[in-house]
Amino acid sequence: MQLNHKGSIATALAGATCALLGQSPAHADTDSSVLKDWKFDTAILYYGETDRVSLAEGVISATKTNNDDSIFNVKLVLDTLTGASANGAVPQPAVQTFSRPSGKDSYQVAAGENPLDDTFRDTRVQVASSWMQPFAETWRGTAGINVSREYDYMSLGVNGLLEKDLFQRNTTLSAGLSYQFDSIDPVGGKPTPLSSMLIPSDNSDADEDTGQYSKNGSDNKTTMDMLFGVTQVINRRMLMQFNYGLSVVDGYTTDPYKVLSVIDANGVTQDIIYENRPDTRTRHSFFWQTKYALDSGVADVSYRFATDDWDINSHTIDSRLRFNISDRSYIQPHFRYYQQSAADFYQPFVNQSAPLPMYASADYRVGEMTAYTVGLKYGRKLENGHEWAVRAEYYQQDPKNAGFDQPGVLADLDLYPSVKAVILQFNYHF
Repeated sequence: MQLNHKGSIATALAGATCALLGQSPAHADTDSSVLKDWKFDTAILYYGETDRVSLAEGVISATKTNNDDSIFNVKLVLDTLTGASANGAVPQPAVQTFSRPSGKDSYQVAAGENPLDDTFRDTRVQVASSWMQPFAETWRGTAGINVSREYDYMSLGVNGLLEKDLFQRNTTLSAGLSYQFDSIDPVGGKPTPLSSMLIPSDNSDADEDTGQYSKNGSDNKTTMDMLFGVTQVINRRMLMQFNYGLSVVDGYTTDPYKVLSVIDANGVTQDIIYENRPDTRTRHSFFWQTKYALDSGVADVSYRFATDDWDINSHTIDSRLRFNISDRSYIQPHFRYYQQSAADFYQPFVNQSAPLPMYASADYRVGEMTAYTVGLKYGRKLENGHEWAVRAEYYQQDPKNAGFDQPGVLADLDLYPSVKAVILQFNYHF
């Protein structure tokens, strides 16, 4: 299971934006000389897909502001995932049998059902830390490190951000860089790209000399991210931010647990093969955000366009509208819309009569799709200065047919089922 939970260097820019709008969280009311300069943020999150993956996550973040205005932050994240994940194969009018990732067992999928592997489970622990240091009056530098570990995946990263204030601090220029090293050690070993999935009962037929069915070893990848941004105070109520991001990935980008169906002219599956993706990816992103202070709240709207050499183009619109109910409480509706095109190597299946491509993936996450999130957040500040908030959201992802014919038996089957999920989160700040 590949999960790449890594902090973005844009986080520091978001913090600067909040500060300019005067939305910094209140300091905790405490007499302790040890904790008086510390702020703590805690959160519990639940994410649950219908009949698929469920996530439970706990986060605690501690921030200390020093006398020289430098800021130290340390964060611990613990999450667990369970449930079923689409393996990439197409449904069939008959029962299908697949190998478990370990290669030592198998599972069956009922006729007409979308193939899901119900062994999707893991526990992840992440620790991240950063230090922000002002210098030369209008300059700030931030350096950070993060480590993440789960059963089959380890990630190590460093990042840095440099900021410069101009024009009486009404303009902030930012430049950031991060480097991430990920090590992938798949359960059962790394499969040979585009090789056949071997059902455990057929192990005796594997060709050990050619390695056609081999699954062994691990791999790694590196990710280099660069960010350039400008944050501008437009007037006493409005602030805007513009960012350009460049991401370069090199190494193992394939999901070792995803497969494709090889079908005949009637749409009947003849073989199951492992996917293969290019070992490099270059991505460009352009981000714009506007925050506007209302008489009784804040309007926050952003747009992001991203494009990469996998031919995936995406558009994201995100909006939040905070209404202050009183001096101590608020509600915040949230709406997010996302749309992306399919990768040039995406295909829902492989035709037996066609030559085997160099790269292919049936993972809906690199296919054409739209998605939206709608939700509501309620927050309240207590008399002792502590704050709490609860958020409830509904998420739906709708994969699309990117122009592929569905021959024979596939014409009457749903190859692009929607993914629906609920999100619940509780935050406490002190």
